[in-house]
Amino acid sequence: VHGIVRRSSSFNTGRIEHLYKNPQAHIEGNMKLHYGDLTDSTCLVKIINEVKPSEIYNLGAQSHVKISFDLAEYTADVDGVGTLRLLDAIKTCGLINSVKFYQASTSELFGKVQEIPQKETTPFYPRSPYGAAKLYAYWIVVNFREAYNLFAVNGILFNHESPRRGANFVTRKISRSVAKIHLGQLDCFSLGNLDAKRDWGHARDYVEAMWLMLQTDEPEDFVIATGEVHSVREFVEKSFKHIGKTIVWEGKNENEVGRCKETGKIHVTVNHKYYRPTEVDFLQGDCTKARQKLNWKPRVTFDELVREMVDADVELMRNNPNA
Repeated sequence: VHGIVRRSSSFNTGRIEHLYKNPQAHIEGNMKLHYGDLTDSTCLVKIINEVKPSEIYNLGAQSHVKISFDLAEYTADVDGVGTLRLLDAIKTCGLINSVKFYQASTSELFGKVQEIPQKETTPFYPRSPYGAAKLYAYWIVVNFREAYNLFAVNGILFNHESPRRGANFVTRKISRSVAKIHLGQLDCFSLGNLDAKRDWGHARDYVEAMWLMLQTDEPEDFVIATGEVHSVREFVEKSFKHIGKTIVWEGKNENEVGRCKETGKIHVTVNHKYYRPTEVDFLQGDCTKARQKLNWKPRVTFDELVREMVDADVELMRNNPNA
């Protein structure tokens, strides 16, 4: 497996360190890393030409929806045009007939949802620079598939979480904060829209679906989801319940707080700075096509996902309170 890593003055391989042959010395084994960037077409051509891969998974993106409002141009460059650069590199290297290409599309394409639940034929209505950039990427993949007969697919994945989720994404922010509260390292944390509802699955299940898409005979786009919807509020309650605390909500809107029933302490507050300028209130996927054609189904339940994330962060914070 070959990967592209952005150059940084610090090691930015924290989430893949276990894949090194020798993690202490950053010595590679079956995973080989190349310095590169989705904003640099020259390096993409060079790497693809050198590696000559049979499958390419484009998981590279500025993937934080809220931050995409602050980094709108950069998000468009990486998430939108970056996908075009990769596809062009495949073409330049003469690998159109030998490469299978996976594009990480997103449920954020549905944004202001036009139907419930959302499936492959649901009209798109992105509500962020991230969603708009991913919309370009989606259609340029379809265009290369139709124009050049490239085996290219869009996996329209709904939110997929795990203990490796980035620290500033809402699910991980909750599991990290709950772990710190459990260990007495923190008293309280702030969130944005508690009533946003999402279809949350486990990344492990969803990566299997990505792989299955490239093992089919014909390239097709698929929605990958659990079909279940939960609110941010519910994620908070379940996380606290796992460490033996019951959260009771008081107040309204920005003045709402989550108080621990057992101790009376306020553990959760609402801060407007975490709200998006345009909100996506409700996402629910219909993965019927993937169930039928890929024989795929999610295995990890919502409750299991929450428990796994909280347990992993309790372990992490116990070993390193500053993590």
